[in-house]
This record gives sequence, structure tokens and C-alpha cells, in this order.
Amino acid sequence: MAGVGGVVGGVILDESVLLASQQLQYPDSSSSSSHSSSNCASFQPDAHFLLRKLRYSNIPTGISYGPGLEAHKVSILKEVATQYSIHCFILDASSIDDTTREVMLAWSNIGGRILYLVSNKKRDIYTKLSKCGWLITILNVEGSSACENSSMVYINKLQELPLTICHINRKAIGNSVVTVGYIMKPSREEDFAKRGAFPMYPTQDGLMFVPLTFELPLSPQLQEVDVVLHKATDEIISIDLNSSLQSSNTITYSRGMQELQRYMEHHLDLCVIDPLNCIYPVLDRLKIQQILLGLEDLKTRGCHAIRGANFLKVDDFNQAGLIQSLSEAKLALPSIVKPQVACGVADSHSMAIVFRVEDFKDLTVPLPAIIQEYVDHSSTLYKFYVLGEKVYHAVKNSTPNADTLMKLSGSKELKPLVFDSLKSLPTTKGNPNSGDDNSSKATDHCIDLELVTSAANWLMRKLELTIFGFDVVENQNRTMRTTVWFVTTRTSLST
Repeated sequence: MAGVGGVVGGVILDESVLLASQQLQYPDSSSSSSHSSSNCASFQPDAHFLLRKLRYSNIPTGISYGPGLEAHKVSILKEVATQYSIHCFILDASSIDDTTREVMLAWSNIGGRILYLVSNKKRDIYTKLSKCGWLITILNVEGSSACENSSMVYINKLQELPLTICHINRKAIGNSVVTVGYIMKPSREEDFAKRGAFPMYPTQDGLMFVPLTFELPLSPQLQEVDVVLHKATDEIISIDLNSSLQSSNTITYSRGMQELQRYMEHHLDLCVIDPLNCIYPVLDRLKIQQILLGLEDLKTRGCHAIRGANFLKVDDFNQAGLIQSLSEAKLALPSIVKPQVACGVADSHSMAIVFRVEDFKDLTVPLPAIIQEYVDHSSTLYKFYVLGEKVYHAVKNSTPNADTLMKLSGSKELKPLVFDSLKSLPTTKGNPNSGDDNSSKATDHCIDLELVTSAANWLMRKLELTIFGFDVVENQNRTMRTTVWFVTTRTSLST
């Protein structure tokens, strides 16, 4: 990669940009006679935001402080360094050679320049470090905007640093790198990042990732990226099911997401994974169930088949003729009941497994709802992930077979099992498989990967999504010696 020596290969954050001093006032008059106020160190509000971004960035990161810093502040810095698994350095202006030697020993294989983020108050040390080839970045220069000159970079907020690193690296490498800007809720981002999914340091494949934030103006951020990777469902405020989910008018996004949406509409050359209009079907469980009906047209071999579960939409659990409607939909009890809205709003994962038709009337699952057949699958769930042309899967524990669920209901009345699918599933205590007579340890050879991959490719074409996930369960009919794979989908960028 051309110009790799100019990229940011390491980041050191000085205590002067991380610690905030605040005055603690003593309202008691007797206390104020001896203590009018006391200095107390705390972390800057945005410091943890920045450290979370850098932790899994593939860029070595450290915290620094001078030899004269108060002990309690040093303790805070060391505690934070341990929390984020990063280095802690003492930078001494009187012995720059020793300082740089210590850093290079810790980061022996650094692949670029060291970026040193510091306040303007520490001119004595950063002027010396700039002569050692360090890239000095100064925070909170009053009256200035984020910019750079031949030797120093100036930013106003800690949140600007990831984008600044991106800008420096793009400038050093040129057009041989593709920059992907991503936006999603922090917990999801961290889950992906700790697996190495979002490196800020350019990869061998020429990819570089930068976090986008709604806390800063979006337009300058988006001008630095070639691709936008988003989890728009994290930013949904409400969904109107009274109108078709085929247009954005039925979905209310957060203010930040609306700004991103407007930018994308006016910059059609920006590559977006995936376009917002393509995610609308996966927000609606009814629409998805209707789409999954097409799986039955897939060519199968032998005794294997793949399809979606039988289903029925209900607007009222007390509706007349419910028993007949269930029969016409080929639904038997127990059945699983899910809200029609699949994600993005409160209670979209509030579900219930119902054993008796009379228990529908008191059900708390939000309406409108989808009643699906409950498929015995011996507590084994296959979670498939589609990433472009690649299809991956993992085997997970799931809910047990119907006979075990009846025992879990805890009474002769077979009360509905109500649960939140994001938090917990109805399982037996200890080993989830322990109550299933047909349970066995799932292995890759148990699943027809060729058949399920064909289904994945069919779904990708049908949904026009690049990244999405779906779940598969297996039901074996030992009498007829047939195996049917049942599919439910998840939204894009599922973990």
C-alpha cells in the first residue's frame, strides 16, 4: 500500500485531554473554614466514547501523563488503561529520548506515525515530540475549527479524532483504500468491533472503517467515506402499520437518522449497505411470512424440504371464528405468537407460546400479531448470516420440543409461556436439551448446507439485501423419513 508510512500507526492520549478538573464546594460553614473548595479529577464525558472506538481499532493506543501528576489522577488513568487494555506511558519533557524509546519498545511493530493528542497547555513537550516525527494533534484551540498544517492538527472535540485519523490515513494512502463509515447503537458496535470487524488501520484488502456519530454534523463526516454501513432499525422511533411498509413514510427515525437519510437521497453516488427501502419488508413479520412462501418452489432433493412456518395474522385475539381461522391456516397448538412489527420498537420481541385456544383472549402480545406453528426442533437453532456472496452459520441452543414446553408451563392449565426473545427463551433448567427425547448434539453434517445456501441466495435476490440473517430449525418425521427445514428471517446486521 503506497504511503503507508504516513498513516496513523499508534495513538497516545495525554491526560490533559482526558481529565477534567471540577471544584467541589462545601456548603457547611464549618467545613468551609478549612476547605473553601477542593480539586477533584474526573474523566471528560467524551473520553470513554473515544476509548471505546480506539480499543478494537487495530491501532495501538496509550494514555500518557507527566512525572509530576498527582497520585490520585495517575490512579484514575491507570485504572482506565486497564479497563480498555491499553498502555500507560510517562512522557517527560526533560528526557524525550527515553520517552520515545519506551513507546517504541511497547509498540515494536508499529506501522506508521504516532498521533499524540494533547492540549495547547503542554507546548514544552509536544514541540519536542513533533521533531521526533510524532503527529501532534491539539485539542480545544479556542476559536479554531478542525484543520491541519504541515506539522500539527487541530480539533475541537474528542469525538472528532476518529474522523481525523481517517482523513490523515486517506491522505497518506490515496485512492487505494475504501473507507467505510458505520453507524449503529454502541452495544452492537462493540459486539462487532471486538471481533475485529471495524479496524481504523487500513487492512491488507484496502478497507478502513470510521465510526459516524450524530453528535457531530454529518455532512463533513460523510465526505470522508466511500461506503455507509448502517443499522437503521436501531434508530426507529415508531412504525405505522396502518399503511404499507413499502415506503419510508410509515417509519419515524431519530433526528440523526433522518439527517443521514436526506443526505443519502441527495448523494445517490454514495454506496449504502443496505438502502433503507430494502429493509422495510424485514420490519414486518407478515410481509416476511408471505415472502417465505416462495421457498417451497426451491428445488429439493431426496426427502429434504425447506419452507417458512404456517401463519395467521390477527388484529384481535377475541375475533369471531378464531378456531376456524387457525384450522384453515394449518395451525395446531401449541403455537407461537409474535407482534407483527419485527424490530425497532418497544415490545417487538414480546412473544408467547400458547397451548389452549381459550388463552388467546388474555394474551399480552402486542397487536396486530402473527400466530405461527410451533415446530419441534430438539432445542437446536441454526443461525445463518449472509454477507454478500458469503453464507456463514452458527449452532445455538433454542426452545425445547412441545412436550417439554408443556411441563414448563408449570400447571395443569397449561398457561401461556410469555417471554422476550432478546432476553431469554423458555428452556429447561441446566441443559436446554435435557427434556427432549429426540435431542442430540448438533453438528454441521446434520444440516443440508446446499439446500439452505440455495435458500439464502433466493432470499438475497428477493429482499435485495447485502447483509442479513435468518434462523433455521430442523423437524424430522421419523415415520415418513422426511426432514423439513423451517426459516424465519432477521434484520440486516444482526449479531
